[in-house]
Amino acid sequence: MTPVIEVTDLQKHYPVRKGLLRRQVGAVFAVDGVSFSINQGETLGLVGESGCGKSTVARTVMRLIEPTGGSIRLNGTDITGLSKAEMRPFRRQMQIVFQDPFSSLNPRMRAGDIVGEVLEVHHLTRGRATEARVAELFAQVGLRPAQMAGYPHQFSGGQRQRICIARALALDPQLIVCDEPVSALDVSIQAQVINLMMDLQRDKKLSYLFIAHDLAVVEHISHRVAVMYLGRIVEYADKRDLFLNPKHPYTEALLSAVPVPNPRLKRQKRILQGDVPSPMHPPPGCPFHTRCPYVEPRCRQDVPTLREVAPGHLVSCHLHGL
Repeated sequence: MTPVIEVTDLQKHYPVRKGLLRRQVGAVFAVDGVSFSINQGETLGLVGESGCGKSTVARTVMRLIEPTGGSIRLNGTDITGLSKAEMRPFRRQMQIVFQDPFSSLNPRMRAGDIVGEVLEVHHLTRGRATEARVAELFAQVGLRPAQMAGYPHQFSGGQRQRICIARALALDPQLIVCDEPVSALDVSIQAQVINLMMDLQRDKKLSYLFIAHDLAVVEHISHRVAVMYLGRIVEYADKRDLFLNPKHPYTEALLSAVPVPNPRLKRQKRILQGDVPSPMHPPPGCPFHTRCPYVEPRCRQDVPTLREVAPGHLVSCHLHGL
């Protein structure tokens, strides 16, 4: 079966320029060799600390920013080097839901017009047909058709995110990139939005690239999980394997920081020492060796490759070398 999206060795490097002539003196390695694939009806959770490159991956996969290297294949078609005009038909197949629903909605437009705009831009409907389609989309995400006349500031945070989801669904996409879609919402509203997204996935066979900090949310919605550190994926596995048997020291540290809803159960926290290195000057060898409690001499020199250590479980760590 052909994956809905297949990303191979994706790179995004931002040039750093100085001086009057704006000469390039270096680069920020925001994304440095990321590979993954997502099948139909599947959710891939992408987790990691702030600044590790998760949102850059999301925007690069969507071709909102141009990749420096690598390839992006949508339903088997390489879209990496397509022009804006050539990308237009593929825009209908993948959509994005941003972190902040308020800033991603035009405050001067009514909610119904925001959702209906994409239908008319792609020449799918006009006039009353657009209005009927928007009312249908509002019902799908749990909003009333009467709310189509409201402006973004008249909605709560959860309702605004539902509008964003309705807009993403308008073109019947196969892939929706979710860039921390619930991090700005209250916990009770988070659960409603997550359950809505899971219901929509089940009904429409949607594929999600789901980016989040909250590992509990990722565990709830994802089928597979990729852990990023300093622009690279360091562990990639089925969610059950990753949460029950993490292989990479960074993943262990992330999971140890998740609060346990039981006051009698004590969990040993693994507090990482030091700060995340600069993506402009990544350390030689393993990028995590400056904070790893199990560091070995070869970790400071050799870059570990992402290799399969168990069926479907990939890890980039010398501790699990062959």
